[in-house]
This record gives sequence, structure tokens and C-alpha cells, in this order.
Amino acid sequence: MASLTSFDLEKRKRLPTLFEVLSRYTLAPVDLFSFYIYMRDQQRSVDYLDFWLDVSQHMSLCRHYVRELRRSVLIATPEGGSRPSSTILENIPDIPVEAGPSGYHAASNEKDADSRLSAFLRSENPAQPSPPESGHSEKHTPEERPPRPSFMNSTPETRYDSSNSPGHTVTRTDIRRSAEKILYTYLIPDSEREIVLPPEMLTSIIDMVERDARDDPEVFDQAKDYVFQAMERDAFPGFLQAKALGNLVPLSILARLAFGLISFLGAFWASFYVVLTDKSRTTRCWVILPFAVASYFITTYQYKIDPFMALLGFSEYTFMNWQKIQEPYVGSLLTQRALVTLAYAFLFAAALSILFIFVPGTYL
Repeated sequence: MASLTSFDLEKRKRLPTLFEVLSRYTLAPVDLFSFYIYMRDQQRSVDYLDFWLDVSQHMSLCRHYVRELRRSVLIATPEGGSRPSSTILENIPDIPVEAGPSGYHAASNEKDADSRLSAFLRSENPAQPSPPESGHSEKHTPEERPPRPSFMNSTPETRYDSSNSPGHTVTRTDIRRSAEKILYTYLIPDSEREIVLPPEMLTSIIDMVERDARDDPEVFDQAKDYVFQAMERDAFPGFLQAKALGNLVPLSILARLAFGLISFLGAFWASFYVVLTDKSRTTRCWVILPFAVASYFITTYQYKIDPFMALLGFSEYTFMNWQKIQEPYVGSLLTQRALVTLAYAFLFAAALSILFIFVPGTYL
């Protein structure tokens, strides 16, 4: 991940894009970790995000392989000598590790570098198609399936350390296995975590991997773009609304609704009791307390935000688990919405309390 400086964060006075989230250019609560939790718990379509991440990791693996190969060729080539592979490798410049969909906000030299990388991998002697590994037929329940991204087991302090370089020398066999793993995990019909793609796109990918023995990144470019656009259209707007305009998860929101309705029931019962028994106005002032509690929880349900937690700088990512808000613009948005929510809760509670305090009392 590119380093996030305070200047970069202050300069971005807007909500992030999906590309920025996937590239880990954002901080909590609109970071990749939070988006993964949202896709898993609320959208129930985390397999699409995992596919995108695995294809990006495959691209990083290919780049690391070519980088190591170029380094070994340069070391092995005597000074003044020349080798065809050395010339080809010199034409592949270094590319940033993080990559969005092909052609998405990318400079032309980066797109050319991607094409040259794939062309070089195709120019090497292709590996023979290998039969599906046992992992293709294995089925794992959600409980048995290991967590996919490394940041799911990370701490907030180490979550943004996203080095994609493997801890070993990458071989062509590793690239081949990576491509087959993506194919057999997400794309083959009835696979472990099958995602829905257009039939012609799916057939093309299967043919390229199994029949043509291709494992270069261009094999998955169309599918990666398709999944990116699907997430951008169907999931990302809801994610921004949930995390940038609120700080509660659905279960917490429903719990607040239930507690608010129960509090309102108690508030109205107490209010009618003090009115129908003609209690003094001093005694009636006690109805302010249940109305304040009920108004607070109902408004937090309506606006999907806990004002006090937002003012303290916290956002809920799973039920009753909170994380510190680190994205400056999101923090300012939530602070403004928290103040507005508190104002509405105060006005609502004040109106109902005044009504029952000053209404004439009577005995039945």
C-alpha cells in the first residue's frame, strides 16, 4: 500500500472511491477491512471480493516472478553480453503493487506494462495443463473455511502493512497453481465458492487456463473488471451509507428500535398516569427521563448513528465491537450527523414532555 500521509488524508475532502478502498488508500471505518466485514455480514457476497483480491494477488505474484527473473538475468549476463530474454525483461518496467481494474484511472504506461508482462509470460514455454487438484472437489463449510485475507487476523496497528511480496522465490509453477486455484475455487461450475459471471466470459477463461495452459494476468482481466463494476454498483453505495453516514450495524440498529419502543411504552404509561391522577407539575417532570431515553434510541434507529459514540470517534464494525474512526473526512461527517441527531432527539423529547407536564390533570 502506498504510504498514507496526514497531508494526503487532509487533502481528500470527499468520500473515497471503491478503487481507493481496494488499494488500501483509506482508513477506518472505510478501509478494506471494514468493506470485507460489510460484504461478509451484510451483502452476503464476500466471494466476489475474495475473487478480486485473489486475482490482484495473482498479478502481484506474476510481477514478483518477472522482477526476480530480471534480476537473475542481469546478474548472470556478462558485461557487454546480450540475451534475448534480457532484452524482453528490460521492456517491462516496474509497476505499482496495487492495481485496480484494467484501464481504471491508470496511466497508459501502466496499462502497457501490464500487457507486456502478460505477453512475456505467454512467450515463455507454457506449462502443461495439469488436472484439477484435489482442492477443486473439496467442499468446506463456512466454519471450516479459513479466513481468506491476511488482514482478517490482523490488529488495527498492523492492518495496513500490506506487503504483497511472498517470503520465498516465485517459480512459474507457483503462478500456474495460482491461476488454477482461482479457476477451481471461483469459476468452475459447482466450485467451492462459485461466483456468477456471463457464460461467454466464463467459457473463455476456462479455455484459456485448461486448453491453452495460460496463466498470465490478462486471463482474468475481464472477470476482474466485471466483479469490480458489480461491487461498485451494488455494494459500495450501501457501504458508504453505512460507514460514512452512520456508525451502527443492522443488529445494533434493530436492538435500538426495540429498546426505544419499550421506552416509549413506559413513557406514555407514566405520562397518562400522572395526568389522570392529577399529579403536580413538579412530579410530572419525571416523565422527561423516559421520553429522553426513548427519543434517543428512536432517533439513533432512524439515522443509524449513535451520537455519543460518534462524538467520541468510534464506529461499530460488528455487534458491540467498535473501532476508532481514522479517516478525517468521515469523522467530520459523522460528527455533524451526531449533533443533528442529538438535536432532533432533544426536540422530540422536549415536545412530548412539555405536552404531558402542562396538560390539565383530572381524576377518572
